[in-house]
Amino acid sequence: MTTWHLITGEYPPEPGGVSDYTRLLAVELARAGDVVNVWAPGPAGSESAESVTADDGTIVHRLPGHFGLNAIRVLDRALRSTPGRILVQYVPNAFGWKAMNFPFVLWLYARRKMDIAVMFHEVAFPIHRSQPLRHNLLGAANRTMAAFAARAARRIFVSTVSWEALLRRMIPANVAVICLPIPSTIPVVQDREGIAAVRRDFSPSAGPLVGHFGTFGIDIADLLDKILPALLFEVPSADAVLIGRNSERYATATTREHPELARRIHASGPLTPSEVSMHISACDLLLQPYPDGITTRRTSAMVGLAHARVVVTNSGHLTEPIWSERRAVAIAPSNDVAAGAALAADLLGDSARREQLAKSGASLYADRFDISHTIAALRAA
Repeated sequence: MTTWHLITGEYPPEPGGVSDYTRLLAVELARAGDVVNVWAPGPAGSESAESVTADDGTIVHRLPGHFGLNAIRVLDRALRSTPGRILVQYVPNAFGWKAMNFPFVLWLYARRKMDIAVMFHEVAFPIHRSQPLRHNLLGAANRTMAAFAARAARRIFVSTVSWEALLRRMIPANVAVICLPIPSTIPVVQDREGIAAVRRDFSPSAGPLVGHFGTFGIDIADLLDKILPALLFEVPSADAVLIGRNSERYATATTREHPELARRIHASGPLTPSEVSMHISACDLLLQPYPDGITTRRTSAMVGLAHARVVVTNSGHLTEPIWSERRAVAIAPSNDVAAGAALAADLLGDSARREQLAKSGASLYADRFDISHTIAALRAA
């Protein structure tokens, strides 16, 4: 039995991809028989730490503030009094201080003799000559932070192999970097009646149903703005359902731009995980475009694969070779809207190809991305 200390910048009920991932990790480690402590920010304005043993067997500690000096002192005392494996869920902007929390990473580095592992969900804000100077300064600060965090760790994990090249410049050559793809955080619900009811609600004409799952952030929304209407114009019998937080806002904006599609674009609004699962399973395919291409860090793509749904996406500068090698998703060239819409339209007209692609995606998920692989890697000595 191992004692774990998971340090994260967000945790339920606060929404977010890292929040959902950390909770899944905590629950599965506890289910494996380990003692799991989660250290996360407390409510705004909180001045003292609070600890609660959750129903899932984890112990959730709410720190005062958002990883300020007081929170770091509380965390330091706790880790000294209760030794164990420390796993930091690293995203540069997750620890406050406008994504420049140097006290936190310097504290980590000073404790590098402890058993520390760092999971890099992201490494640093990009640096590019076309950006404003303040963005490049943030990128430089992030790289310095990441270097301290990486050099504090005995083990380094990344959500995509694309981060390894950047981290290699910051760590000794003999330090291993292990890729831990982000698994689906939505359990698959086998409820045929519930799935059929969702399909009736959002595809009243019984035509193809296209879905998109996510939070409709600006970068992905910009891509979806182009590919979704193009697909619906190409396939007049199809309906679309937008699944997840902010879906209603996005649907309103899209139908304002394309009023002729108002009856065919639907929004789920906020859902429970079980409801998300049924909505995903009701779809014939999912449109999941990404500005940097599909990668193993994209939870929304993993949800589709875990549910054996066809995922239509795009390549990008971060896309790993595994996607083309295993042919588990339908990939259009980077930012090629016409190609993406055409690819999705062809698939909607070819049920046999959709079935084959869905099986390949589900197989890849089980082989490489399921949470069991993550737990095995973390628990290894």
